[in-house]
Amino acid sequence: MREIRLFFENIADDNRIGPVHISLYMGLFYCWMNNAFEEPFYFNSTIIMKAAKISSRATYTRCIKDLHAFGYISYTSSNNPYYGGTVYLKNK
Repeated sequence: MREIRLFFENIADDNRIGPVHISLYMGLFYCWMNNAFEEPFYFNSTIIMKAAKISSRATYTRCIKDLHAFGYISYTSSNNPYYGGTVYLKNK
């Protein structure tokens, strides 16, 4: 897919991005794919953490905020446990 190719091209020289960021992005991509590529898409953090193999809530929070701050995603959190967060995947 074009989005994955662009993501990997963009992170190639970005030393801020580590393996957990990549894993989280791939988990988000998987969720986006399961939502018929509709944007924005809503997700449950517990499901994304499981897909990305992230066991620490602090690590998940740091990495999703990093991806947002670095411009790889647009993320809005939700305090509603039934609705989940909202994400747009971006291509720089």
